Amino acid sequence: MRPLAIVGLVLIFLGIAGLVVGHFSITTEKKVVDLGPLTASVDEKHNIYVPDIAGVCAVAAGLVLVVASRRRT
Repeated sequence: MRPLAIVGLVLIFLGIAGLVVGHFSITTEKKVVDLGPLTASVDEKHNIYVPDIAGVCAVAAGLVLVVASRRRT
């Protein structure tokens, strides 16, 4: 399989995943108090939203790359 087609398929997969899931969250640990051997920390949850237009553009770009790789022989 050609590298251009592989990149296109990856873009299609990521675009569809972005459209289906819509957002994902990550958790970070933040130190609140650091007094020698005594430490206190807080877990913060961050939501990252994937715009629908980004998913649609990724799928469209992936389709263009797959079609372009098939035309180049």
